[in-house]
Amino acid sequence: MSSKSSITNLLHLSIPIFFANLAIPLVAIVDTGLMGNLDDASYLTATSIASSLFSMIFWSFGFLRMGTVGMVAKAHGSNQYNEIVDLVIRNITFVIVISLLLIFLQHFIFNLGLQIFDLSNDTEKYFKDYFDIRIYSSLGELTIFVITGLFIGLQKTKTSSVVVGFFAVTNIIFSLFFVLYFNLNVTGVALGTLVSSTLTSFIFLIYTFSELKKLTNINFDIKKIFNVKKIKNIFNINFNIFIRTVLLTFSFLFFTYLGNTISEDVVAANTILINLVFLSAFILDAYAFSTEGIVGYSIGSKNITLLRDVIKNSFMLSASTGLLISLLYFFGKNYFISLMTDLPNIKTISLSYSYWVVIIPFISSFCYQFDGIFVGASQTKELRNAMIISVCIYILSALYLISNFGNLGLWISLSIFLIARALSLFIYLGRIYKRIT
Repeated sequence: MSSKSSITNLLHLSIPIFFANLAIPLVAIVDTGLMGNLDDASYLTATSIASSLFSMIFWSFGFLRMGTVGMVAKAHGSNQYNEIVDLVIRNITFVIVISLLLIFLQHFIFNLGLQIFDLSNDTEKYFKDYFDIRIYSSLGELTIFVITGLFIGLQKTKTSSVVVGFFAVTNIIFSLFFVLYFNLNVTGVALGTLVSSTLTSFIFLIYTFSELKKLTNINFDIKKIFNVKKIKNIFNINFNIFIRTVLLTFSFLFFTYLGNTISEDVVAANTILINLVFLSAFILDAYAFSTEGIVGYSIGSKNITLLRDVIKNSFMLSASTGLLISLLYFFGKNYFISLMTDLPNIKTISLSYSYWVVIIPFISSFCYQFDGIFVGASQTKELRNAMIISVCIYILSALYLISNFGNLGLWISLSIFLIARALSLFIYLGRIYKRIT
């Protein structure tokens, strides 16, 4: 495959993911806009902190998507479709167990959240309103991880994009409906996510198994599905991704926590800015997601030329797109902030730190792409080690910088964290090539 055709193929796979991923942060932006234009900043602060907590909880189980991608891609490359069916059923079973465990432990998780964050009485009330509903979306949201991981691994990115896009769009519609029509404020936003995730997972689970039937016969062989050796292998791969993802989500929860130590207004203002950072991250992840499937396929089929081309071209596309996003934010950041809040103090703080949303998209494009490469290669030990190193650097720099520079130091430390992620994974890159050569 020529370099030009490799870029074309990567774009072909990435474009549908790009539009679907665009919808995901738009959910957070719409939720922020709904809460940020109410008459009390406590609504926005409570939603921000609660959604950050759930992001850490749910993203911690991101191995349900990332682990699925790598294993499905390699099985696809070697035409082992029966194994793909077993893998999907196995992971759906994991989802059910994890969801029941989270619901059982909800009171413990809620009280832990209150111990971490120092909330006013109003903010604590709204935090509880959101938490008590959102916890029940775990089954739907985690199931979506498995479904999207399957189709990305099969290089059917249009399908995975439809799943994600449907979830995001229905989430926005239901949130607008519950908040604007029923005046449910924080409760309405949480209900929107619960209803949309449940509806999405139900519809696309049916579609998933109908598609798998086209590839192979679906046999519910309990001994094969719950083979101890295969479960141990999945556990080893997924445990490393679990550790990596827990640390990643912790870093953003830690960002919210440190902002809260300054003031609730800073948390609200940073939420507006971090939503723009997440928007750029999900756009850039389109290249990472499409790269995952191709990397896994190239390793499964022992195609070193394809592997080298996709790694080189994915970095070129990701970095250039990151630069374009930075330019867009440079000219439009004031307008975007005004859309999300009309509270004077929150708006002033957001504007004073808005230049960080210009800087971060380009510098973060490299670490996102490295993630996609290592997930596709199932090099999870390296992902784990790199994240441990990066988070240690982040914590040390944040504690020092925030004590000396306040919120400015917090944003500097976040940028250091993103750069450290890219550099630490770059050190391990040669190990992927050695698996084929």
